[in-house]
Amino acid sequence: MEWLLEIALIGLLLATMFHAVRLERALGVLKRDRAALEELVAGFNDSTRAAEQGIERLKQAADGAGRQIARQVEAANRLKDDLVFLNERGTTVADRLDHLVRAGRSLDLATGRPATPSAPAPMSEPAPEPAPHEMPLPEVPPLDPTGTPRLRSQAERDLMRALRIAR
Repeated sequence: MEWLLEIALIGLLLATMFHAVRLERALGVLKRDRAALEELVAGFNDSTRAAEQGIERLKQAADGAGRQIARQVEAANRLKDDLVFLNERGTTVADRLDHLVRAGRSLDLATGRPATPSAPAPMSEPAPEPAPHEMPLPEVPPLDPTGTPRLRSQAERDLMRALRIAR
């Protein structure tokens, strides 16, 4: 029976040795893979740092562009306000001039003589103007120096059309 136990013990030792060799090979593969894994992790860390730096540079560039755009928008708003003021002022002057021209024409037609220039209303005191629907828009051709009606140029017709549309 002792022999039987020794044979069983030898069988178990052989099985243990077989598993130990397999385990040794598996550990060798893990050691090789561990070095490759460490290299992979180091490369990943470097890539992450580079990406973070790139993101920071992008944030700085976006902030600078945003500030520049905000300045340009602010300047554009100031210019828009100036243009609105100038447009309103120009419309007022054009309306006043148109009113004076029409009044002068109606006086000239009534008297039958050429138009005489009259002094326009002062610019600092805006004269009260009639509402656009109250002012008549006679289609009277302009008079030349001899007192005969003359045809309007295309520019004059375009100007009169623009003035009518602006009302």
